[in-house]
Amino acid sequence: MEDLMRRSLILTMFLALCLPVATMAQSGMRTEGDVASATGAYEAEVPVNSQSDADRTGALARALGNVLAKLSGDRSVMTRPGVVQALRGAKDYVESYDYRQDQSTSATGAPSYRTMLVARFRQDDVDGLISALGLPLWPQPRPKPVIWLAIDDGSGPRLVTVQQANAARPLLNRAVERGYKLGLPTGSAAEQALVGAIWRQDTASVARASARYAPPMQLVGKLYRDKAGGWIADWVFVDGGRELNKWTTKDSDARRAMAGGADGTADALVKRYAKAGAATGAAGTYTIAVIGLDSAEDYMRLAAGLRENPVVRNITPLRASGNRLELALDMTTGLSGLNRMLGENGVIVPLAPLPVPIDENDAGTLPPPPASNEYRLR
Repeated sequence: MEDLMRRSLILTMFLALCLPVATMAQSGMRTEGDVASATGAYEAEVPVNSQSDADRTGALARALGNVLAKLSGDRSVMTRPGVVQALRGAKDYVESYDYRQDQSTSATGAPSYRTMLVARFRQDDVDGLISALGLPLWPQPRPKPVIWLAIDDGSGPRLVTVQQANAARPLLNRAVERGYKLGLPTGSAAEQALVGAIWRQDTASVARASARYAPPMQLVGKLYRDKAGGWIADWVFVDGGRELNKWTTKDSDARRAMAGGADGTADALVKRYAKAGAATGAAGTYTIAVIGLDSAEDYMRLAAGLRENPVVRNITPLRASGNRLELALDMTTGLSGLNRMLGENGVIVPLAPLPVPIDENDAGTLPPPPASNEYRLR
């Protein structure tokens, strides 16, 4: 009996070790009835055509791009130097991923299906990437401003309250995509009477009525039909009684015109509250020296490896002596940022990767000395 139990245990362990890695990564801690969804700041979900390796690679890159946009608050993050290159290695930042099948019904009543990939990324690694790329970091937790939105579809302006949350769904969803949430007033009689003040964009009156809500931030907006067709939305965002942003969105679709309120609010919050990540040095041209180059093949491998690094924009050879080569690197960050992006498998290894403060007693007030510019070919 003991031999039988031992063989059974060995067989069970063997089968577990033979499971495909992707399957294990997908399963996580899910239980029956759970539906995969992206809920945290380091999670994102994107549509995919299939569950193939090729489609998953591209989807993970898009998902990581969405996470960078949420964490930085920058909706144009994809245009920042080095970001597109960094997304090519998105799989290296993945903690786990899963798939979800969404079903909807077309206008003709026919069912349609869409597969969504839900990816979760490792927080420490993503924070390091943000720092190395020189992106801002919008701290967590983030405030939840209150929306004071009046809509006039031709029958007079009406306040959108918690009971009519679905009417503001495009605005609420867009805020979540930008990495924060918006709240709605409860709709008391006194709040309903604020419609006139909202229409006049009397932010002082709205702020007084909103004093019962925290934080003291209000997004005041009015959505109405354009005489030429389409919709117009006028917005004002107020933080602690101070007007941070004022803008107008126009679109033929009321939902898109409404969603623009979330973008203007996020832009204002990021401008005021986003902070730079850990110091990685300023963008510019830096001279480095690499030792251990013994052949033309070594030089080609070095050049290829540096070009693949997201923070390196251009490489200029300066001088060579024996197996030592000096290069000028035009980068989006400093040497500390380069070292961070090299990771454990970079083409070069810093000879002194961790700068140490000169005086430990002054470590909290004095910046550390520059990172060493000496490297060894791996």
